Amino acid sequence: MKMKNNLIRPIIRVASLLVVFAVELAFAGHDYGQALSKGILFYEAQRSGYLPGNQRVTWRSNSGLHDGKTSGMDLVGGYYDAGDNVKFGLPMAFTVTMMSWSIIEYGRQMASQGELGHALEAVKWGTDYFIKAHPEPYVLYGEVGDGNTDHYCWQRPEDMTTDRTAYRIDPSRPGSDLAGETAAAMAAASIVFRRYNPSYSNELLNHAYQLFEFADKYRGKYDSSITVAQKYYRSVSGYDDELLWAAAWLYKATNNQYYLSYLANNADALGGTGWAMTEFGWDVKYAGVQVLVSKFLMQGKAGPYAPIFERYQQKAEFYMCSCLGKGSRNVQRTPGGLIFRQRWNNMQFVTSASFLLTAYSDYLSSAEKSVKCSSGYASPNELLSFAKSQVDYLLGDNPRATSYMVGYGSNYPQQVHHRASSIISVKVNPSFVSCRGGYATWFSRKSSDPNVLVGAIVGGPDAYDNFADQRDNYEQTEPATYNNAPLLGVLARLGGGHSGYNQLFSDDLLLPAPAVGKQNPAPAVAKQNSAPEPEHKQNSAPAATSPDPIAIEQTATASWNYMGKTYYRFSTTVTNKSAKTLKDLKLNINKLYGPIWGLRDLSNDNVYTFPTWRDSLPVGKSLEFVYIHAASQADVMISSYTLT
Repeated sequence: MKMKNNLIRPIIRVASLLVVFAVELAFAGHDYGQALSKGILFYEAQRSGYLPGNQRVTWRSNSGLHDGKTSGMDLVGGYYDAGDNVKFGLPMAFTVTMMSWSIIEYGRQMASQGELGHALEAVKWGTDYFIKAHPEPYVLYGEVGDGNTDHYCWQRPEDMTTDRTAYRIDPSRPGSDLAGETAAAMAAASIVFRRYNPSYSNELLNHAYQLFEFADKYRGKYDSSITVAQKYYRSVSGYDDELLWAAAWLYKATNNQYYLSYLANNADALGGTGWAMTEFGWDVKYAGVQVLVSKFLMQGKAGPYAPIFERYQQKAEFYMCSCLGKGSRNVQRTPGGLIFRQRWNNMQFVTSASFLLTAYSDYLSSAEKSVKCSSGYASPNELLSFAKSQVDYLLGDNPRATSYMVGYGSNYPQQVHHRASSIISVKVNPSFVSCRGGYATWFSRKSSDPNVLVGAIVGGPDAYDNFADQRDNYEQTEPATYNNAPLLGVLARLGGGHSGYNQLFSDDLLLPAPAVGKQNPAPAVAKQNSAPEPEHKQNSAPAATSPDPIAIEQTATASWNYMGKTYYRFSTTVTNKSAKTLKDLKLNINKLYGPIWGLRDLSNDNVYTFPTWRDSLPVGKSLEFVYIHAASQADVMISSYTLT
């Protein structure tokens, strides 16, 4: 259900923030934590190579163990893209990028639901393969197997007899789109592993540097070099968007001004400020670039490029407005309200749109802004509500009452277009399944799959909400890795709430330790305490120091030069070290000469308090705020607080 927001007033931007938590009270209709667990589990069914000892999808076994051998390479590992047994590099890289982005934005919520460890494993399964596939600075293997021979057969991955040729790009056969997307994946993943495995993070970043240089220096479309990919993953948009996408992720991972200037200097030439998009996916990355650059702008990182980055943001908000139906050119929707782009695997556009809407909603909330569309203003809450409506449709709130995530709910697809799930497990019946025999015996069966492909998001319904649950209906019943990747972040957000952090600086904060939870855990439900609140004891803190119950730590996280001045970005963390909940916090901040994010200005002698999205700080929790100015750190002092 999409909630109606009567609080939106264009002249009062902050009002949009006040209703965000009202929406979250309505998030209990679906078990988003269970959906998140299952959505991550799906990737274990897509694994190629030697399966680990902690493999949870037990009906799968080792496969593709000789991949790369004919080329003198070890290309064992990685993911099968969908219901076939080919490893396509471009969609695999996009999958890893979007899984990483989901973790960067909503890793805390994943951790609270016991799924961060599983999500990290899913990312690493992809990046381990990309390290193998990138043996030299200007060489990248972009496909193993080919769709034509693979689609001729219907076999389990464990029985494959199809061609496993490895295809590569290099200076004589370039592929800027493939190299650029893989650079983006490695850069994004390097952020994810920065705390947990610093040496691995650095290794990923080095690959990202080299791949971006390769993509930029030797330009060309990858499907002109790996022609066998044209029928399956043709790069219709070309490679300009991937060059910007990779530069954005490299800047996000490094704060290196070279990549920031690349985004500015190539904004027009590569289409970043020109293309107004209504789609985002493995081929067309412009909307994603525009959202990332908008985040840089709202973070105060744009520096002298702010006017250019504002044009990126205009295009990002064009996308948001088009999804909401408030733009000058809106996306199509089914009668049931689902975004509809195309007949084949339409759900990929639903999940990617839901992620961008969710992330941008949180950026706007942190910046206390709204979106101006051609048909009126849209609050952060409206973006989040619409994203939620898309997820709820996917999980079963639709005219057919069908869940398009396999294994979620009671009515989900039973005949998935997927070789491994539709054929009896090799562990149950090890008898060889031949190339054409698989079609005769298993593909043509009208009964349910012998192996439930838990967590798979299938292609979904047509433009009129119709869906035929038939194995040969590949347009609607085939899943794909890139369907799930963006949804993971949205499910974590819906299941775990806002987290109380300034979302503009989510990637600047360390994620919690990745405790691996049980498979499909029930989400934790916060109990409402209806008992009257105890009396509050008002405490006045000394003006010059922080008392023991509250710790304040300031760190300079970035600096840059502009118009002869050096600007600094400071991250300040307030931690509740007491044994009680911290409320009514008031901070006095002096010697502040620039903008501040993450606190609410009481407009009273430099006094600030909690941001609008929270009113307390639980035991052991921290609040972060950020400010930018051309001076040393401001004086942050505690004025008063309450412990309850």
